Amino acid sequence: MRRLHCLLAAALMLPVLALAEAGDDPLGSPAWLDLKPSFVGNARVVFDDRVKVSGPKIAEDSLNVPVGVRIEGLPDIERVLVVADLNPITKVLEFSPRGALPALYFRMKLQQASPIRALALTKDGIWHAGGIWIDAAGGGCTAPSIGRSNANWTATLNTVQAQAWENDQQSRLKLKIMHPMDTGLAPGIPAFYIEKLSLRDARGHEWMMLKTFEPVSENPVFSFDFVGRTPPGLVLSGHDNNGNLIHAKVAK
Repeated sequence: MRRLHCLLAAALMLPVLALAEAGDDPLGSPAWLDLKPSFVGNARVVFDDRVKVSGPKIAEDSLNVPVGVRIEGLPDIERVLVVADLNPITKVLEFSPRGALPALYFRMKLQQASPIRALALTKDGIWHAGGIWIDAAGGGCTAPSIGRSNANWTATLNTVQAQAWENDQQSRLKLKIMHPMDTGLAPGIPAFYIEKLSLRDARGHEWMMLKTFEPVSENPVFSFDFVGRTPPGLVLSGHDNNGNLIHAKVAK
């Protein structure tokens, strides 16, 4: 009887794995088959309801599209890649939860209607994918940053603002970093964006690592979730693609 149950369970899994291996995409993206190798190489992809992506059906502001990624019930996550299939720059960011919950909330630029998908890599080498379509009027990636119109914008470059909400069950830390996040697609303005961020506590333990790319919105805002209260002494550090450093204490 146990052998029969195992065979039945395996049979039920076959359509899911076949769906991924055949390259079929539940989001119906015209670019998925061409982009998949650049995202994950030859690795197996499974479309998985435990990888949840949230956002508006229609973006009111193509320069600031709110997106949330939350992964529930999927263990052994090594890193998560967020991509926009039809953006001129497809990679948005990637993060590795190393103590924080496997969730991230942020804003991004969207050039046109596109699938926004999260791909979570587990220790077994399988990528678990989830995503949504977001419609947009367009132009988010080719517009210059607004902050550059202020002659003193360099005075606040890479400064950090932090706010926390917490209780004994769960806490959230919200960070805002002043940076133009130029894509390099606006005429005469080179790419200038934050490349890497790390959250570490007073003992040096890393709770979250991020790699960010050009489509992240200007003056990016990131929200992180933790089990219980925010770890004490959290420091955000990182750098942009011009070598400018980011360093700020963001939790007591």
